Amino acid sequence: MLEAEEVPEARKLLRLVLDLGGGVQRQVYAGIKAAYRPEALVGRLVVCVANLAPRTMKFGVSEGMVVAAGPGDTAVFLLAPDAGASPGQRVH
Repeated sequence: MLEAEEVPEARKLLRLVLDLGGGVQRQVYAGIKAAYRPEALVGRLVVCVANLAPRTMKFGVSEGMVVAAGPGDTAVFLLAPDAGASPGQRVH
């Protein structure tokens, strides 16, 4: 993850900028604000669904979705690849 910041006007959203490899970056809005501090996410590898149509939201355009598990609120857990994975690798 290249950037992560709070969306002040949003109760649940963080704005993330993801590196998809090959110089491709995507902006994603994720409802994980209760579970993660933005500064703890920068540099972290996450699983991203990148083949979704861009979605225009009140705060900007979301160009994908990060994958997480859990019941919600503060109990949200981002899925992450094991060591050795790199940005842009396909999920099998």
